Amino acid sequence: MARTYAAHPGGEWGSRTTAERVDPRGVCPQPVIHRDNVTGIDREVTLRVLTAALVLTLLFLASAFGDDTEQLTLRIGIAPDYPPFSHIDDEGQFNGFDVDIALALCARLEATCAFVRQDWEELIPGLRNGKFDAIVSSMSITEKRRQLVSFTDRYYSNVVRFVTRKDSGFDPEAPTGRTIGASRATVSSDWLEANLSGIADIRLFTDSGAPLQALVEGRVDAVLGDGLGFWDWLQSPQGAEFEFAGDGYRLDEGIGIAVRKDDDTLRLRLNQAIGEILADGTYQTINARYFPFSIY
Repeated sequence: MARTYAAHPGGEWGSRTTAERVDPRGVCPQPVIHRDNVTGIDREVTLRVLTAALVLTLLFLASAFGDDTEQLTLRIGIAPDYPPFSHIDDEGQFNGFDVDIALALCARLEATCAFVRQDWEELIPGLRNGKFDAIVSSMSITEKRRQLVSFTDRYYSNVVRFVTRKDSGFDPEAPTGRTIGASRATVSSDWLEANLSGIADIRLFTDSGAPLQALVEGRVDAVLGDGLGFWDWLQSPQGAEFEFAGDGYRLDEGIGIAVRKDDDTLRLRLNQAIGEILADGTYQTINARYFPFSIY
């Protein structure tokens, strides 16, 4: 029996059967058999009724206990412009750490991941409007976002850091008059606006890769953003002339998976799956594909 999973009107991520037959009266008709006059027709009718009863019984058992052929789908919202965590590869496929983690969690849930491409600023609105079931896109767990969505346990940790051109003289402790870039609607942009507004010239960009491009082109003196993403970029030929400036700032409670606030069933199932991939080494294998150190 096929089964799909979707958000019910109440928001819970639960089962919706797609192939059930139920007697509208709620009972199966019982055959009347005359022992002294069982004709061929009587036997045929009796056989059909018994077969129907057997089918209904099997359907009930499959509904109650599930079966090995059911296929579940979990729709994952992702902004694929943040390597090495998420990007579109040369074959047009989703790739990166976030993608691999999502696939591993779907395997634990016996589900198929259906990735839904979405711009970063539209991820939370898309989740709340039912466009997808969860966000696996390096989203920081913050109190501000908790007003809109719920989060799983963290699946990695990060800090924000400044990056600047080597020998630029940029000092995070003395940024007066400097131009600093960051991605919009992030913990980095929130921190800049709260702490350096009126001190430095703050420029915010919609595309996740735009701040680094502006740095390369000399349109900003420094950028503030996720340290792990910057670390990966600094290893590239394009990042060879740049470096970290100052220490990192921890501005969140880790990186988690966002779900709708009323979908506690899915949140708890994902928490269990995160614990399982940490315990059996799957997480560490994925980690090692992208970083030579643990990011958990």
